Amino acid sequence: MIEKAVSHLREKDPEITILLDSFKIEGLKPEENYFKSLTRSILYQQLSGKAAKTISDRFISLYPNNNYPLPQDVLNTKHEILRSVGISNAKAYYIKNIAEAFINGRVDYENFYELSDAEIMDQLISIKGVGPWTIQMFLMFTLNRLDIFPTGDLGVQKGFKIYFKLNELPSSKEMLLRSELWRPYRTIMSIYFWKVVDGPFKW
Repeated sequence: MIEKAVSHLREKDPEITILLDSFKIEGLKPEENYFKSLTRSILYQQLSGKAAKTISDRFISLYPNNNYPLPQDVLNTKHEILRSVGISNAKAYYIKNIAEAFINGRVDYENFYELSDAEIMDQLISIKGVGPWTIQMFLMFTLNRLDIFPTGDLGVQKGFKIYFKLNELPSSKEMLLRSELWRPYRTIMSIYFWKVVDGPFKW
């Protein structure tokens, strides 16, 4: 899949050839536990990777055998207990909001594979605490949707700026206009831009 995407991108936009030749992209691997993926995104927001992993590990340790909790497990956990492992007040509420949405059927997660990107976005954005960036990361790294381009992500913006030698960060409009050349593999281009700035994108 990566080889096909790179070949397509190379043909459609010769100006990015140097970028495509500079890094090796690994294949995307789907995450089957959608609840884990979304709550993990919340835990990792606005934290360094090391700090976020520490809090995430403490969160998981609250549950038997260090297994990732089910939505009902989280709802059964008192707010104060979640806060005690370093989760912020807001994030504790957001995680419970996600759990409730999975339980009450507001999120049709069992049929996500049949839904379009827009349909999934509409469902998830209704959960307080789940914003566009979280959903875009979910579509990219959990469902492995290939045509997601998070123009609001600072890493993607910086990679775009550096590679195209711009004087300032590009606008979303500018990025989207250029990205039309990269359909239907804009997820792959996003990963390349992250590599320009930080190297491989990791949780």
